[in-house]
Amino acid sequence: MSDIKNKVQGLDPNVRARNMDEIAGKSANIYESLVIVSKRARQLGVDIKRELHNKLEEFATSSDAIEEISENKEQIEISKFYERLPNPAIIALDEFLNNEIVFRYAERNPKAQQ
Repeated sequence: MSDIKNKVQGLDPNVRARNMDEIAGKSANIYESLVIVSKRARQLGVDIKRELHNKLEEFATSSDAIEEISENKEQIEISKFYERLPNPAIIALDEFLNNEIVFRYAERNPKAQQ
């Protein structure tokens, strides 16, 4: 996930109308396309959260006193960057429309259907 800065550069973080035929055309139907996008969005959300926590852990100090909490300018900048990121669903839909997501259908076991 280290390339999140490059991936979202130039990506509009605002929600906008999309061509449903284009989305549906990437898979068998619109519902399958939305399942693919939503699964990728969950993956991105987890990856972004993990990356943010790892970066902020560097600033963590073990102290029992609440008065000793200090603000670090670098820590604030990191937090602001992640707050400005587009929603993971927007990133995932962009990846899907640009054919950057590889998906496949699970093989169905004919014996299990009997």
